[in-house]
Amino acid sequence: MTTSVQEAFELITRGVEEVLVEQELIDKLKEGRQLVIKAGFDPTAPDLHLGHTVLINKLRIFQDLGHKVVFLIGDFTGMIGDPTGKNVTRKPLSREDVLANAETYKEQVFKILDPAKTEVRFNSEWMNNLGAAGMIKLASRQTVARMLERDDFKKRYQGGQPIAIHEFIYPLVQGWDSVELRADVEMGGTDQRFNLLMGRELQKEEGQRPQTVITVPLLEGLDGVQKMSKSLGNYVGITDAPNDMFGKLMSVSDELMWKYFDLLSFRPTEELTALKAEVAAGANPRDAKVQLAKELIARFHSAADADAAELDFIQRFQKNAIPDDMPELTLQLGEEQRGLANVLKEAGLVASTSEAMRMVKQKAVRIDGERVDDARMVCATGTAVYQVGKRKFARIILS
Repeated sequence: MTTSVQEAFELITRGVEEVLVEQELIDKLKEGRQLVIKAGFDPTAPDLHLGHTVLINKLRIFQDLGHKVVFLIGDFTGMIGDPTGKNVTRKPLSREDVLANAETYKEQVFKILDPAKTEVRFNSEWMNNLGAAGMIKLASRQTVARMLERDDFKKRYQGGQPIAIHEFIYPLVQGWDSVELRADVEMGGTDQRFNLLMGRELQKEEGQRPQTVITVPLLEGLDGVQKMSKSLGNYVGITDAPNDMFGKLMSVSDELMWKYFDLLSFRPTEELTALKAEVAAGANPRDAKVQLAKELIARFHSAADADAAELDFIQRFQKNAIPDDMPELTLQLGEEQRGLANVLKEAGLVASTSEAMRMVKQKAVRIDGERVDDARMVCATGTAVYQVGKRKFARIILS
């Protein structure tokens, strides 16, 4: 590989899970032409979080290298319902819901992607014209046995969970999108591997050069265990207020912080290597975390917002002398058990719920530096620093 191709390959593959096939990608980069990079999004939930941006960041890297990104909105597939990772059939969206969510997606992704270098397409452009006969012909390309090789279908079948016929069509339609776009590369999460490979198969059958498949890891949320998800409350939304983003990112564990750097930061690899060496040599990992938080806030808001969020954090946390080293524990509690008094007791910060109520009344309880006045409040899922008095602290992950 030439130096420029080598550098491009390293930028593209930093932090990715798998490239199928690596040599194909190298050969395409060597050709020096503008590649067509496809990524599909079904507009089922319009609020993006940092977990979604792992993939979008890679698309931006391709744009910076001069390639064409096709941001494919699956308005047709969105009405089928993506079965990926689900143990039940997903409810199809209405046409109105799909289009409304699509507009919100576009607004949010252009916080990362360059609008001038992004081609937004809707797969209804060609799928609506395929017709019933075309859909039947497409369905004939694969067998039920082949579809049951897909992990989530296999688990549902073995567990006696129903699988609707239309769900088998989803991977085929996603693969056909690659044929229509003549994609050189398709990207997706590791849970999309089956669908991405379907595109390669259909392109081969149509006499096209098969796309290279690149999968990116699923990013763990603030709890460090489950993948980032709004429903689990362990997420950082890209539309979160700057102060909220800063506080959430500072709660990430020191170990998980490096994965966030690898998957979310645009810093050169050399800078990250040097930063890791500094921390290994004794530098405070909190300072590295501050750099990560400010980079991400500047991306989704502004540099001024990032500076203001850091100052707010310092004023709220350091003035309250919150230690860097504190107990960290995970509590799996139902909503009825997540009353503040009960959480403090379960975490060992108080001996009883009555003591918790007394401490709240004395204005001696804080969550993430903010004083709490209601002992009966229901604590949110996710990670937060709980403080009782001046000396008792715990980083609690509620799930």
